[in-house]
Amino acid sequence: MIKIEDLSVYYKWKDQEIMALDRLSIDIKSGEIYTFIGPSGCGKSTLLYVLSGIKKEYEGRVSINGRDIDPKAQRIGLILQNYGLVPWKTVYQNAMLGRKIKKEPTVMDEYSRYIFQRLGIDDLLHRYPKELSGGQQQRVAIARAFLLKPDLLLMDEPFSALDAITREEIQELFLNIWKEHQVTTVFITHSVDEALYLGSNIVVLSPAPGRVLGNIKNPCFMMDNLRSRDEYQLMSNQLRNSIKH
Repeated sequence: MIKIEDLSVYYKWKDQEIMALDRLSIDIKSGEIYTFIGPSGCGKSTLLYVLSGIKKEYEGRVSINGRDIDPKAQRIGLILQNYGLVPWKTVYQNAMLGRKIKKEPTVMDEYSRYIFQRLGIDDLLHRYPKELSGGQQQRVAIARAFLLKPDLLLMDEPFSALDAITREEIQELFLNIWKEHQVTTVFITHSVDEALYLGSNIVVLSPAPGRVLGNIKNPCFMMDNLRSRDEYQLMSNQLRNSIKH
């Protein structure tokens, strides 16, 4: 379990101190996908930087299974909007980067072969990022995260730069892989539709400084023909109203 207790984060801007998160508290259960949604500037990405260990200065406590955040000791996967691929490394080298950083074997094994095939990039392993489409680059970023076998997977609007058709395809691929491995996931999004489709739980944040307005168990999660369901329309309207207020 991830436990966030009274998390407050400040940034310095010119001569001012700006509060990004204000005493945010929430428990994130293992094996669930928590989508965080809220207005621009409400601290969603800041929260991810804290959970990843990038942002180290904050008030309150954040822990994974009772231990303080420590990327060196914990397995934390991060998927960014810009994919985060190293341009001078091949697809294979990029995908194995997490393992290399952890000083683990980077040779092809049964699990990595399965992930490459599952994501449809097994025939792209010798290419470089500039030779890939946006959707293919995102598949490589997902492969890198899952090959690490993370205790925690963090995703910062990873599909927002993709066209609508590719975005839906990659979302479905991500969910299919997640179902098989049940990785605890924190997913940041601006999209109500994406939050409803991908989140087993939906956390609504207030305008800046971010606080938790609601933590909703998503009744639409894994529902067939989601967008045609009455539950979807009801939840969509509820979330949009929550964000407005």
